[in-house]
This record gives sequence, C-alpha cells and structure tokens, in this order.
Amino acid sequence: MNIFNKSNYIDSSSPFALSKFSNLVFKYLSEEHTKNEDLIILCIGTDRSTGDSLGPLVGHKLKPIIKNYKDVNLIGNLENPIHAQNLQETIDKINHDYDNPFILAIDSSLGKYDRIGYLSIKNSPLKPGSGVNKVLPSVGNIAITGIVNVSGMMEFMVLQNTRLSLVMNMADIISKSIYLSLSRLYSEKNQLYILER
Repeated sequence: MNIFNKSNYIDSSSPFALSKFSNLVFKYLSEEHTKNEDLIILCIGTDRSTGDSLGPLVGHKLKPIIKNYKDVNLIGNLENPIHAQNLQETIDKINHDYDNPFILAIDSSLGKYDRIGYLSIKNSPLKPGSGVNKVLPSVGNIAITGIVNVSGMMEFMVLQNTRLSLVMNMADIISKSIYLSLSRLYSEKNQLYILER
C-alpha cells in the first residue's frame, strides 16, 4: 500500500512525536516537491482564536529561520495571519507571484475526541474552514493539520475554548519538523550538487 494515498497521524504528546513527524514531512517533501518549484509554506488561521492559531504560531516560529533557505517562502504568521477574509486573495497572489509554486499548507482542525492532539499530513489540498462549516477554497499540494478540539457542535465556541498549551506543543512539533526536513533536503541537494560537479 502506498503511504502517500492516505493520511498519516502522529500523537503530538508521544515521546517520539518530533522524530516521527519530521520523518513524515521529509518523506512527503522529498517525494512530492521538485527542485524547479518554489516552496511556499502557507500557515492558515487567526491569532484571535486559540484553537485557530496553530497556523500563525507555526509561521511565527518558522519566520526567523526560513530566510536561510533559497526558494522557500513563508506566508502567514501572528503579525500577518491568513484567514477566511484574505485566503482567496493570498492564493491569487501566490499564483501571480510564483511561476511554479508548491504549497505546504498548515491549519488547525476539529475531529474526534480520541484524536485531539494528533497531527496529520497528506498529499492532497487542505480544506480550510470545513470544521466550522465555512466554504473556502482548497489549497496546497501537501496539507498538515493539527486536531485541536472536538467537532460536532458550537465549533466557534469550541475553538475559543481550546487549551493554548496544546496548540503551542503542536506548533512546536510542526515547525521543528519542517525545519529538520528542510535541513535534510538542502543537505542532500548540496551533496548532489558537489557530486555532479
């Protein structure tokens, strides 16, 4: 069975969450992203709701280190969040500004009670807003989501009452996994470049 045809879940509170999730992120990026594509890390969410702040927090944590990587662009953080009101405009701008963008989209989600705290990665577009019954454009070649709370009823209230410690831990795992994956990818690219010379 091809692992890229299904979602992969990791419990963010497990002792080896960082190791396992960074391996998944690396595997997806190395298999799906080609060197002629600009990598866009699109962090979706708002700083005005604890449960929906996962994306902006990941962007905030990645912002200082992304500038070290050529052809990697970060969009969305605490200062400039990407949310329902500006998502379509942002997608249009990405498609205008980049010839061949490859988007890694990150957002929080709601799910079953026993999946709260789990991180998911899949090689298909992210569907932001679906947990709160909003119709927003799908986006991304790879989607990372973190299940921050339970779905089913009063979703906006549930997001407002999500524990910040849970979201912060998930943001740590995601941002460090992306950082470790980029380090490995660029290290391998440099080794190939040296061998080809």
